[in-house]
Amino acid sequence: MIVEDDITLAAGLTRALKSSGRTIKSCGRIAEARRLIQQKKPDLIILDVNLPDGSGFDFLTELRTKDNFPIILLTANDMEADIVAGLEGGADDYITKPFSLAVLRARVHAQLRRKEENEKSKDQGFVWKSGRYRFDFDQMEYYVDDKLVELSKNEQKLLRILIENEGITMRRENLIDRIWTNGAEYVDENALSVTIKRLRDKLQALQMIRTVYGIGYLWVKEDE
Repeated sequence: MIVEDDITLAAGLTRALKSSGRTIKSCGRIAEARRLIQQKKPDLIILDVNLPDGSGFDFLTELRTKDNFPIILLTANDMEADIVAGLEGGADDYITKPFSLAVLRARVHAQLRRKEENEKSKDQGFVWKSGRYRFDFDQMEYYVDDKLVELSKNEQKLLRILIENEGITMRRENLIDRIWTNGAEYVDENALSVTIKRLRDKLQALQMIRTVYGIGYLWVKEDE
C-alpha cells in the first residue's frame, strides 16, 4: 500500500513497484488508508509523513499498536530528529525526497524478503529463558520477574539479535544494518544508542546489555 497525497508521485511509485503477482493499492489520506487496511492487511506500507488529514508519524504510532507489517516512511524531512522519531516510532526504514526509484525498489524487496523469512521462522518457535527473564519472540511477549514489558518493534528486533548471539559482541554497523537500512543508506548511529538505552531501561538490563566501547554491544551470558 502507498499512502501518498501527491497523485503524480503515487502513480510513479505504483509503476516502479508493479510486478507479476503483486497488487498495489494507493491512497492519499489516512482515513482511506484505515478503510483499506480493514479490508485486507497489506504486506508492506510506504507512508508519507505529511498528509492532508493528519501526521504520518501519528498514523505510524497508531498502526504499531495493532499491526506488525513493514512500514517505510517517505519524507522530505531529513532532520536527524525526524529520522530518529520515525525509526523509534516503529518504522522499518525511511526514504527522504528526492530519492532513487532503484533504491526504493531495493528497500521494498528487502523488507518483503525479511517479512517472508520471519513468517517461515514462526513455525519453529523461539522462547528464551534465563534467570529473571523470559522472552517469547514469536508471541512478542517479554517478561522480567514475571511482569510483561512492552517493547517497540525496533527494540524487539534488537533484543532478538542480541539473544540469538548471546555472549558475542555485535558490531554497531551490523546492528544498524539488520534493524533498519539493510545496508542501503546511512542511518545516524544515535538511533541505535537511543534504542539500546530504552531496551536497557525497560528490561532492567544495565548489566546484561554490555557496551564494548568502539565496537558494539552484547547480551552477557548468565555464567559470565
